Amino acid sequence: MKTETLLAQAGSRWDERTGAVTMPIYQTATFRHPALGQSTGFDYSRTDNPTRRVLEETVAALEGGTRASAFASGLSAIEAVLHVLPVPSRLVASEELYGGTFRLFEQIHRARGLSVDYVDTRDLGAVRQSLARGAAAVLLESPSNPLVNVADIPAIAALARQAGALTIVDNTFLTSYLQRPLDLGADIVVYSATKYLAGHNDVVAGLAVAKTAEVAERIAFHQNAIGAVLGPQDSWLVLRGMKTLAVRLDRQQHTALTLARALEVCPRVKRVYYPGLPSHPGHALLASQSSGFGAMLSFEVEDAALVPRVLERVKVLLFAESLGGVESLITFPAVQTHADVDQATRERLGISDRLLRVSAGLEDSGDLVADLESALLGA
Repeated sequence: MKTETLLAQAGSRWDERTGAVTMPIYQTATFRHPALGQSTGFDYSRTDNPTRRVLEETVAALEGGTRASAFASGLSAIEAVLHVLPVPSRLVASEELYGGTFRLFEQIHRARGLSVDYVDTRDLGAVRQSLARGAAAVLLESPSNPLVNVADIPAIAALARQAGALTIVDNTFLTSYLQRPLDLGADIVVYSATKYLAGHNDVVAGLAVAKTAEVAERIAFHQNAIGAVLGPQDSWLVLRGMKTLAVRLDRQQHTALTLARALEVCPRVKRVYYPGLPSHPGHALLASQSSGFGAMLSFEVEDAALVPRVLERVKVLLFAESLGGVESLITFPAVQTHADVDQATRERLGISDRLLRVSAGLEDSGDLVADLESALLGA
């Protein structure tokens, strides 16, 4: 069955008793037992809830995984995945990571024995060398946040497998509609479902999906033991959003490419980062392992003094953190999403005081282009 069909009918056939087309919200903490020693299959909503289960089953099917677990945020999904690793552990990770993931590694897990080697995951030689020193897992974002760099997922997964390490891919930017990391050799996929999966900037959620039953069960154990589960109302919101994921991303990708092309020729812009542009160094690689380029782009202006002016002058784009919703957002990564990364590292990676990130939404692309051009070129 095609991905578009699975998405459109997410949860539509679960409630056989009433025939509800939309999955009901089971807003309950506990469930009545029919008799001593008997269960309906649901006992307590931290452990399992019908609305959350349908979301998890739908996502597992979309990803080609054994089982999915839904969490209260993307970071809590990564937290549960980290607990799958032995203690102490060594982790190979993309050097360009979302700042919240970096903070989780450095300020929480380093104290409990996690050692992280940050490498440029575009460089297979660097990944190979790091794995050779021993590692429990490789964690990568592809495309990365915020510079949308592209890693060779099949090649890295093969290197990790040879080294006895797991491969974990944060697929938030593309989702399974455009890229299926488990099919490319990854062992675990993680999401901030807040973003494209939910798609309406109205819920915070996370997901982790595992390829094998063994790893999936370990993640599910920590989901229940830690208790950072997604509630039924929020599970329903993610399910609701997923029904339109395909049409949203198709439109958003088209808009992102339109914006990238306009910014490429803007005299106030030094560089545009969007893998859908043939000039992007990861263009061909991403085309080989996905069915699209996503709707995230970043651009570097010629002068840092332009940044506050752009953020003040945009009228259509919203100056806000997050991404993947129907509203187009513009963000200043150096002081927002990546503020927990030290300045020297940010500057080395290119996350400078001239870099702005855009999440293309569903507005008219001409309005968005005119908005950015007015903010950049206005007197």
